[in-house]
Amino acid sequence: MNSHSSDYDVIILGGGAAGLMCAISAGQRGRRVLVVEHANRIGKKILMSGGGRCNFTNLNTAPANFISANPHFCKSALARYTPWDFVALVDRHDIPWHEKGPGQLFCDRSSKDIVAMLAHECSQARVDIRTGCAVETVEKADRFTLTTSAGSFHCDSLVVATGGLSIPRMGATDFGHRLARQFGLDVLPLRAGLVPFTLPAKALSHWAELSGVSLDVNANSESKDFRENMLFTHRGLSGPAMLQLSSYWQYGESISVDLMPEDDAAGWLDNQRSDRPRQTLRNALAHSFSKRFADLFCDGCLAGFLDPDTVVAELTRTQMQQIAACIHDLRFQPNGTEGYRTAEVTLGGVDTQALSSKTMQANAVPGLFLIGEVVDVTGQLGGYNFHWAWASGWCAGQAV
Repeated sequence: MNSHSSDYDVIILGGGAAGLMCAISAGQRGRRVLVVEHANRIGKKILMSGGGRCNFTNLNTAPANFISANPHFCKSALARYTPWDFVALVDRHDIPWHEKGPGQLFCDRSSKDIVAMLAHECSQARVDIRTGCAVETVEKADRFTLTTSAGSFHCDSLVVATGGLSIPRMGATDFGHRLARQFGLDVLPLRAGLVPFTLPAKALSHWAELSGVSLDVNANSESKDFRENMLFTHRGLSGPAMLQLSSYWQYGESISVDLMPEDDAAGWLDNQRSDRPRQTLRNALAHSFSKRFADLFCDGCLAGFLDPDTVVAELTRTQMQQIAACIHDLRFQPNGTEGYRTAEVTLGGVDTQALSSKTMQANAVPGLFLIGEVVDVTGQLGGYNFHWAWASGWCAGQAV
């Protein structure tokens, strides 16, 4: 394609996962496609994802793994473009991958492989990509006209794939939401998702010295629970369990943590009385967790009703029940989250009631499509958000 052209069938705003997949899908159908990316390179969020290995999809992807005011909206796209479709693309490019957790697929080498694959597919589909290109205005008469830092462009179909507000240091902005409002679309309330919790100063003064300590737990708030690792930080609580829970947690809710998700704590105490009756409760806990955690747990959670240095043989049945209750229900009261600075995703977004679930086109604005994170569809941790990007982008690319 002539790189100096200003006239296109399709212009895609955003060179991330959703935008690039849409470009490939549309370009392979013979559409003249331009991708406009304000950053200096495409796929920046892909490159930093998964610790640099990119958790590019999840084989267990299902509608239940997504949060939306309209939980049925994602069903069509997920059915039409499956994880195996993306795996087939990865395999065609001979990119080695592995399954790290149940269904979670990562690159063996680097997330750069995924970006290189997408760039190659765009090239093969004759997609024009302009980086470092800022959009100044968007107008629509019969066609769309974009004024940018690289000049004016015109198109029949405009695809908004600008992402959400998460990780502003990567260049995240609310441009897509502002554009949606410009064309009369509702944007549902936005907040950070898949983000660490912060704890108030009093709680931090007790738990912060455990920063870097990880525990296998079952964590739950009032609406959801997750069995994953929890990580103490110098600001509060993180790790997969807390990131997952943050997308469902509402301000003011407490978090309950089960420290023995696969065991009965009362039975564990009975075994301690039988096997090591002369050890102290503190030492028994240190053997099952760590000395650092056992000390803080004893002094902060148990000291109110017993001496943690009591030998286990001398514990009363009532005390054992109280100890077991604390082990299965350690309570934290977050005072918030770390916000968009460290959030992996943005909850909320363009109201899906205004869009076609099959094509991602705005019902009231012919030619306007919205895909990926800018839309009110947010996945859980584990490759689901990338798959929503691939699926929504592919579907839009088939319709533009």
